[in-house]
Amino acid sequence: MFLLVALSCIVLAQAQYHVDFHHHSQPYAFGYSVRDHHSAQHRQEASNGHGAVVGSYGITDSRGIARQVNYVADHAGFRAQVNTNEPGTANQNPAAVQVISHQPHAHRVVEPSHTDSVGVVAVPVVNGLGAGSVF
Repeated sequence: MFLLVALSCIVLAQAQYHVDFHHHSQPYAFGYSVRDHHSAQHRQEASNGHGAVVGSYGITDSRGIARQVNYVADHAGFRAQVNTNEPGTANQNPAAVQVISHQPHAHRVVEPSHTDSVGVVAVPVVNGLGAGSVF
């Protein structure tokens, strides 16, 4: 009988402190900007609370090389536009990303792939960047 009373008290105590942890999306906005002797960086993002997000981020180094990315993420997916003056870039739109380069068109240099003696395949280098390089 004591065990039944103790269990009943525990159940009642749990019922009194039941909290609904269901999370509802909330609109938000945040941003930051940092500058030092070597670079400047920034980011800002906002959401409407219904799944749509819009934002941007960027960096400028001490030589003036810059990248600015503006993006939207919503029911239609993630879309980005990259504005840059990075050496070796050209106006192109890989992987549904629009790249707008302010750098004169660089000649594309592709080194042939080869396999070394242990069976490791070398990655082709394009304009000094390995295949799949982002920055």
